[in-house]
Amino acid sequence: MAGLYYEEFIEGHTFRHAVTRTVTEMDNVLFSSLTLNAQPLHLDAEFAARTEFGRPLVNSLFTLGLVVGISVTDTTLGTTIANLGMSEISFPKPVFHGDTLRVETTVISRRLSKSRPKAGIVEFEHRGINQRGEIVCRLRRNAFMHCKPE
Repeated sequence: MAGLYYEEFIEGHTFRHAVTRTVTEMDNVLFSSLTLNAQPLHLDAEFAARTEFGRPLVNSLFTLGLVVGISVTDTTLGTTIANLGMSEISFPKPVFHGDTLRVETTVISRRLSKSRPKAGIVEFEHRGINQRGEIVCRLRRNAFMHCKPE
């Protein structure tokens, strides 16, 4: 498996994920449409042109999903049981069509499960960073992880 088991995570370790992704207009329109988010700020160039941003913003939930998704191969691919929750989600800078995002993930904490043997909870902080080095998304995520098989 590409992902790590609970015991392999070290508090304080930061992953600098190699995968990057340029966000396209299609990504934004398709995601917004599939999730029934008709916000004109995401879909209407004329409307968005009259805002302080001057152009459409990428749907923040797409950005959130992309940031977490980029982290999966290095961290939880095939070794996670489930996501338990996300918190402290913020979007300090907007994302626009054509922006390229990279992600850094820091292991904040880990603890063995009190209710389930051979499982643990790992808390991550994910940071999405654009091509200008600006943080565009930050969040905490708790992942329910398998322990190493015996």
